This record gives sequence, structure tokens and C-alpha cells, in this order.
Amino acid sequence: MTRWSLAASVPVVLFGLAIIAVAAWLCLANWRRSGRRKPVAFLESLRFILILLLGFTLLRPEFVREVQKTEIPEVLILTDASRSMLTKDIVLSNAVISRADWLERANVSNRWTPLEQGAKLSIEVFAAPPSNTNATAAIPEEGTDLNGALEFVLQRQRNLKAVLVLSDGDWNMGKSPIGTATRFRSDNIPIFTIAVGRESPAPDLALESVSAPAYGLFGEQILIPFRIQNHLPREVKTVVSLLDGTREETKKEVTIPALGSLQESVVWYPRTVGDRDLTLRIPLEPGESLPENNEKEFRVGVRLETLKVLVVDSFPRWEYRYLRNALERDPGVEMNAVLFHPGISMGGGRDYLPAFPGSKETISRYDVVFLGDVGIGDGELSEKDVELIKGLVEQQASGLVFLPGRRGRQLTFRNSPLEELYPVILDSEKSGGVGLQNESTLLLSTVGKTHLLTRFDADPDRNDEIWKYLPGFFWSSAVEKSRPGSEVLAVHSSLRNSWGRIPLLVTRSQGNGKVLFMGTDSAWRWRRGVEDKFHYRFWSQVVRWMAHQRHLSEKEGIRLTYSPETPQVGDSVFLQATVSDAAGFPVESGPVVGRITTPSGRSEHLELSGLEGGWGVFTSTFTPQEGGNHAIEIRADQHGRQLTTQILVSQPQREKQGQPINTDILREIAAITGGASGTIDSADEIVERVSLLPEAKPIERRILLWSDPWWGGTLVMLLAVYWIGRKMSGMI
Repeated sequence: MTRWSLAASVPVVLFGLAIIAVAAWLCLANWRRSGRRKPVAFLESLRFILILLLGFTLLRPEFVREVQKTEIPEVLILTDASRSMLTKDIVLSNAVISRADWLERANVSNRWTPLEQGAKLSIEVFAAPPSNTNATAAIPEEGTDLNGALEFVLQRQRNLKAVLVLSDGDWNMGKSPIGTATRFRSDNIPIFTIAVGRESPAPDLALESVSAPAYGLFGEQILIPFRIQNHLPREVKTVVSLLDGTREETKKEVTIPALGSLQESVVWYPRTVGDRDLTLRIPLEPGESLPENNEKEFRVGVRLETLKVLVVDSFPRWEYRYLRNALERDPGVEMNAVLFHPGISMGGGRDYLPAFPGSKETISRYDVVFLGDVGIGDGELSEKDVELIKGLVEQQASGLVFLPGRRGRQLTFRNSPLEELYPVILDSEKSGGVGLQNESTLLLSTVGKTHLLTRFDADPDRNDEIWKYLPGFFWSSAVEKSRPGSEVLAVHSSLRNSWGRIPLLVTRSQGNGKVLFMGTDSAWRWRRGVEDKFHYRFWSQVVRWMAHQRHLSEKEGIRLTYSPETPQVGDSVFLQATVSDAAGFPVESGPVVGRITTPSGRSEHLELSGLEGGWGVFTSTFTPQEGGNHAIEIRADQHGRQLTTQILVSQPQREKQGQPINTDILREIAAITGGASGTIDSADEIVERVSLLPEAKPIERRILLWSDPWWGGTLVMLLAVYWIGRKMSGMI
């Protein structure tokens, strides 16, 4: 059945008819006045038709078609099959079952029988975990797309009486289902929802995340951070164990507060070289409902690397002497020193360089550079030297350590290329620093208490106590404040200014490298009573932390760094390849190309573009779409360089077990569509409300003629014909 509908009141319609009648009389009068000519008759008729159509349009006409439903209506049950439905949090007959088990029992029972009265019942699932049926195709990302499931129902244009959604409401993919719910409302299809599960987290102790580095050095400590979530209503004291296969490598006692979380880390000393498949595990606690989330597996590469360090200073002060000895005795470090003696000859001896390495090919071999009490000019560094140091940090991912002294020579770095690398702002009026009669110490900041550089003990409280009792200092550099973007690890225990406590141990990322500022010259005093225990360990940690990025993957003549180090699916991974020719010089031009092979076997070609500066650096990006090991090959065929490595991409776990049900989204969907929402306790009531729904009303499909673009285009075309006709007939 079809009909016209006017969105205007009766007085407006009568007024419009009066206007049309007047227009008809005027058109007829004009035709008579023109001598009843045929062209004028055509134009006046056209004008009257235009007035008639415009008046009809202003009344906002709508063409309505009513579609009577003759088929038996359908009630559709959408059941959630996602992994989160495996959560065991439903108590039934003195037993705890999972949400999926409750759905299975409801489907095989007679619970949905009332819905078959006067309707056809269908049951469908959504958000089922993907299965890898095609070995060469990427595994689809696992998650719950509630909007996609509802939208798919509408696309099939079925004769729906109602939709019943059985889910825990864990919506973690796709668009918001609110928009699709409004379309259900316009089609008079109510959605009823039953939240399956409990509204509070299941009692559980979960090892939620492990953030292990991609590689570590043999013989050195490797820090493995982790996070534990406690959903138990009591404090839990447990032991975190690190396993290499079945062998326990290390363990740590931790205490997690009731209904709280803990962010901690374990320290691992690898015993062998190679890729190690490790497991971090916590034992099962009494009352836990989800034992499967008590461990995480990951891989760490263990390598033998020799780090190359350059120490640059002026006079051989105590800080320089003990630092040089510490690095020289480190079996994992190859150290060279440059000792300027302004006014006399350069310092010489074992491992000393006769001059500063003043070219890109000679300085690019160093992983970390220490700059002591040296500056620009006066027989020390040149403008070219500091430009090389800046390029080494920003483009070669090397580390830079500032160790100022009482001569105040590092103030000459102001207005130089190194100024923007400095983590702090120095007080230019106190070039000689600040000396005190009483001994002061370094106080760790909140960041410093857990940072790798300042870790002398795995226990944060014990580590903080160690720093408090370390021998202090009587002199420090005059610092105003830290620069934006820097991390303050430790501050002066006595001095402060308008900005707060004076920062003395500060780090900063610059380009691809890292920068550290040490504002005292008395770290060597940490040896008092304990010899090398803390002094050697601190500088060893500094060197390895700052050089870490440079050694992610390398082969002769080519080095690959990437960020983030442990990417996830969907992250943008930034690749940087540093290429040198057979003579060790950074290459000036490409081509440098790459190929990425995903775990499913698909390949992606990469073109790496060169960076300005002549450091032989080429960059590119890629976005992984699946988890697992990605094989990466980088080639510079023109220079005979090739590197093959792997990057492990982790798949984010969207479907988490143990989470409480999300009733808010389910209630909102039901409210928008005119349905109702409840939990499993009110499931029978919801089913009864669905079964009592009246017969579906005829579907009204409306065509809004007054806002239709084709209608508007027709009116414009008729107006154009009318004015052209007037012009041709000489009426204008």
C-alpha cells in the first residue's frame, strides 16, 4: 500500500492552494495580454508548473510505502563465543562453571522454548576464536566485535521480531555498537540482552605482562620487568620463578596487595650464549579460578659482545683515574682514552689515543663516549669534534656521558651543537660549581629507585638504602634545572633552588641515542670499604644501558636498530640500518633495500631512504599485522653488505579471562532499541518479555521528496529551460 504524506498543517496547505490559484490567474492574464501567442502559452504553462512544483515541495511531501510482513517472524539469539567466555565465575549447583558452559547448558535445555511461540527461533554465535585453516594466510586478530555482529544481522534483511544477545559485554574491537542499535530502532527490531557472568572480577592471581629485552650480554645481569594483578580479597605472598626449560634460573619473593597490582622485575644472569626460551611463573593460589594465566613464555637472545668506549678528559683527576681503571678491567669493554693537557703534550700510555678521533669512520666505532672536564678550544675539542659527537649520538644510536669538573669547561658547550643534547641547564654564573664543607649524598627520585642505571639491589627498598649510605661528595656542578624531556634519577641531598632540589643524575634520549649527566666528581669514593662493588657495577650498567640499542642486530659492515624493541601487532616499527663500505667509511648513497617475511610466509619489500649527514644511515618503517617471528633481510648490494635477523612481534591479548561483565554497553543497546537487559538471574524474565512481543507492525519506507537531490535537480533544470525560453522569445 502506498500513499503521500505532507508534513504541513491544514492552514499552510490552504494558503499554498490560494497562492497557486493566484499564480494560475496571473499566468493566464499574461498569455491573453500577449495576443495569445503559442511561445508565450508554453512559457506561462511552464512557469505555472514550476510554481506548482515549488509550492508542492515547500509542503514537504513524503512518499510512504507500507510493506506487510507475511512470513513468520524470527527471533535470533546471538551467543558470544569469545575466549573471555571461558572465565569460570558462575556458581551453579555448588559448582563453579564457565560462562561458555552456562550458554551450552541453556542451549540444550528448554530455556528458549517460549520464544518459539508464533516465531521461528535461530541461534548464532559471534566472536569465535579464529582458526588457521590456511597456512599461508595471516591469522585474523582475535577479539569481540559486537557492532560487527549486529551489523551483519541487519545486512541480511531478515524478518526479525527481536534479537536476544547473550554475552559478557567484553567489546574490544570494531566501532561502537550504539550506531547500529539506532538502525535497529528505526526498523522496529528490539534487542534484548542477558549479561552472562558476574559483575566483579573472578577470584584470581594473574601474571598480566612480561617486558623482557630482545637480547642481553653474557655474564651481565638482564632485567626482566613483570606485572601481577591480584583479584583475590586478601594479600598474597608468593614467589616468582624464572625457568629455562625445567631448570629454575632465579626466583623472587613478592607481596601483592588485596585487589591490587604489583610492578616488579627479576634479575637474570644467563649461563650460556644463544636464544633462550624462558618462562616466568607464579604458583597457583588457593581459591584461584584461572590457573592458565599464572605464567608467560618469552625469548631472550644472549650474546658475547665487546663494547667500545671512549673516555675524553683534560687533567687526570681522581674521577677520571678510577673510571678509566673500571672500564679497562671490564672484560666486556674495549676502552680508549683521550687526555688533553692544555699547554703541554697529550697524555699517553696503554689504550691512549694520540688525538681525538676526528672523522666519522673513526668515531662511529664507539658505543659510548665519556666527556669529562673538557670544552671547546684551548687545545681541547674543536667545533668539528662536537659536531661528530652529536651525529654519533643522534644517528648512530651511541651513548654520551657528561662528567663536568671544577674547571667548568663544559660551559663552553653553550651555543654549540652539544647544547641541545645536555639533559640539564647549567648556571653560567658559577662556572666552578658549588663546594660545601659538609658531605652531601645523591637522593634517588621515584624513577631512579627502579631504573637499571641505579640498581644495586633487586629490592627497591634495599636499593634505596644502599644509595643513602654510599660515601657522598663535597663538590657538585652548578645546575639550575633539568631540561624538558629529561628523566631525573637522583638529586642533591642538601641544595635546592626555586625549581626544587638540584638534579645531579639525569638521563635524556636524543635522536636514536641516550645521554647521561653526572653532576658530581666523586663516584670513585663509593669504593670506600667495599672496593669495586658499587663503583664498577654502576659504570658497567651505564655502558651497557647506553649501548644496548646499537647491538640489536649487526654483521660486518651493517647494523640494524629498531624501535620499539618488543613491538606488538599494529605498532609502527622504525628501522634504521647503518651501512659502511669495505674500508669502514659510512656509505654516501644507496640503494639499501629490505624484505620482511611474516610467520605466515607473506613478504613485504622495503625501500630504505638515506638520512642527511653522511653517517651511512638508512631508515624505513613497517607495521606488523600478525604476531610471531618476522624474518628481516637488509641488503646493500652495491657495497656487498647483507644482514638477516628476526624481530619477535607479540600479539596483544584482547580476550582476557577473569574480567567482570560489561553491563553498561548491553543496557544501552537494549534501551535504544526498546528492549530490556538483565543478568543470568533474570534470564527467564527476559525470555518471557520477548515471547510476549506483539505482532510486528508493517514496515514503512519513506521517500523524502522535498530533500531528494534528483527532485531538486529537476526543478533547477526546468528553471533553466524557462529562462532560456524567455530569452529566445524576446521577453527579456
